[in-house]
Amino acid sequence: MDVKKQLFTCNRGGLLIRGAQYLPMDFCPDKCYPAIIVSHGFTGNYSDAEDFCKDFAEWGYAAFAFSFCGGSRPAKDCEKHFHAQTMERQERETVAQTVCDVHGSLTENVRSEGDTRDMTIWTEVEDLLAVKEYVQGLPYTDNDNLVLLGFSQGGFVSGLAAARCGEEIGKLIMVFPALCIPDHARRGCLGGACYDVQQIPNEIDCGNIVLGRIFHDTVVETDPYLELSPYKGPVLILHGTEDRVVDVSYSVRAQANYEKGQCRLQLIRHMGHGFHEGQQKSAAASMRQFLDGRKEILAIRIVITRSETVEEGNIRKSDIYFTGYCDTEYFQGAVVPEGCDRQEYVEGVRTRIRAEYTLLGIDGSGVSCFIHIVNQWGGDQWRPVIKTDSHMLAWLNDEDLTAVLEDGKGGLTVRVFA
Repeated sequence: MDVKKQLFTCNRGGLLIRGAQYLPMDFCPDKCYPAIIVSHGFTGNYSDAEDFCKDFAEWGYAAFAFSFCGGSRPAKDCEKHFHAQTMERQERETVAQTVCDVHGSLTENVRSEGDTRDMTIWTEVEDLLAVKEYVQGLPYTDNDNLVLLGFSQGGFVSGLAAARCGEEIGKLIMVFPALCIPDHARRGCLGGACYDVQQIPNEIDCGNIVLGRIFHDTVVETDPYLELSPYKGPVLILHGTEDRVVDVSYSVRAQANYEKGQCRLQLIRHMGHGFHEGQQKSAAASMRQFLDGRKEILAIRIVITRSETVEEGNIRKSDIYFTGYCDTEYFQGAVVPEGCDRQEYVEGVRTRIRAEYTLLGIDGSGVSCFIHIVNQWGGDQWRPVIKTDSHMLAWLNDEDLTAVLEDGKGGLTVRVFA
């Protein structure tokens, strides 16, 4: 991906926060760009979010990822920097001006300052607010279009920060947010460690990180849903149905806790607490739909029934047949056997893909109808074309639609957005 990566630093309470910003390749400092700030999960660092940040930059965003103070791990090639907490005053007060290629430098120090035993959920909120202030002070960021995105513990932190900032935050995305942390503290099982809540140790050894008792004490009485509720902007939550670290019920309750229609919860089938490559790509695509202000209309679960392949010299043609079903507020029904996904490869490179199928069922008003879909790649996104005899859904016949193909062990889910 052709984007620019630039390191930056800012401060929170005398501690240096390190991060990286990702800018469009045609970046112009005289323009204003929508900005997105990305928070990593427990013991992560800003490099964890690089692939997502590169996507955002390609879509025209200025993306910022940073490492929490006392809450981030060093990169594999940065072990020698792990304890390097003393820096020149000049470095503390200036932004690193080195521009890297998209892959960055493996020797860059990705860890922010601070002791892990001083880190809490609330110090991480303060870190995020410090980065927000830094981003808002840049001449090329659009302060009216600021998005917070967080993964796991960073998702919880992003939600808490958004609640504090109110209208300053245009949109909020939380990916498998660790809203379970207060419950885990009450049970004495933070970060994989087990301890007696009647005799809380001063240090909580989580294996690859040691927390201080202050982490427990400052979160144990927290009601995450009460803390999140002041934020009134659009929210997207992505969560896997097979998450064994943060049960999906926490996100289901979070959606219900926000105002009606404010929060969209996208459950990803057979996903745990993390992505494999296909799921990461589809998650990024779903984020793009949310950022573009699009709404999900159809979610079609695909069940492959058979396939046929014909090879002619260096050309291979594959027909993949499928059925499936859809259950949304707009339509309930099934794919008429059989839909066909036709793919063509030349010398192993896919040159054409086109899926065509029909669903029969009832629309949101309870009237029987059909929906015929032709879905093919439109250069940068999937571009489905729909024809339907539903009066309620007639607007889809002329709508500019996009789609996300969500990968999963249990099969594909096709999400159609308008």
